[in-house]
Amino acid sequence: MVTWPWLSARRRTTRGTDMEKLLVFTDLHIVEDGRTIAGLDPFARLQATLEHALARHGDARRIIVMGDLAHEGKRKQYARLAALLQRVHLPVTLMLGNHDRRDRFLEAFPETAVDGEGFVQSVTDLDRHRIITLDTLEGPPWRRDAHGGVLGEARIAFLRQALETSDDRLPLVFTHHPAAKVGIGTVDEIRLADGREVLDLLAAHPGAHLFSGHVHRTISGSARGVPFTIFKSTCHQLALGLGAEDTGTFTDAPGGYGVIVLRKTGVTAHFEDVGRKVKEFDSDAASPT
Repeated sequence: MVTWPWLSARRRTTRGTDMEKLLVFTDLHIVEDGRTIAGLDPFARLQATLEHALARHGDARRIIVMGDLAHEGKRKQYARLAALLQRVHLPVTLMLGNHDRRDRFLEAFPETAVDGEGFVQSVTDLDRHRIITLDTLEGPPWRRDAHGGVLGEARIAFLRQALETSDDRLPLVFTHHPAAKVGIGTVDEIRLADGREVLDLLAAHPGAHLFSGHVHRTISGSARGVPFTIFKSTCHQLALGLGAEDTGTFTDAPGGYGVIVLRKTGVTAHFEDVGRKVKEFDSDAASPT
């Protein structure tokens, strides 16, 4: 893999500290060249987000992309993404979401790890943490109108074994679909169908943390004693509507990515918006005049 050309000399490093970093991107919704989503260019937004992240966190251990890679699961959409990711110098773990097609994805990314059942799932061990990525895409067979997530017995068994063999490593579990309700009805209806079972498994492993996408919002909380973090899309975002206020509408708010900081005793999730001009100033300039 070649070095990403956007990396600048200002790249920050965590060398010499007890800190490691993961970069998280989700809900890319890549379309073909010349197409947009509500006037937004998902590819351009992803490119800008990657540029921002790699210029600041080029020393991260890994990039995790949590599904909805292609908006319609088309071969040309996956080919565009594959060409872009070939330029990234960091290892990348790709996951699937409800907008993806497993068969076409694997055609475009044939080196992707799959489990014994053919699901796009993997386990990656770091010094003090275990990364577990799960495939929550319904099927096979693929259904165009299926937007909820499901694991089923085989994928639950994969998670159980990964947790039981994690030894002293803290488990970091990644799913496209959230396991718990977040209070927004339109997305709660299409969350992970076996989320309760996932949460119960994680609750038995102190230090476990669940990371998800799908909602197109930045959200944090806990469910059944398990802390969870949900990252926003790199493209378009969901308007906040709780209860009767939920309209299921999207906005052109800035896309973003996540930075997960790993330490010996746990994890911290940071969130970065990209696509709006931000003025930086030091603490002296922050004093009133």
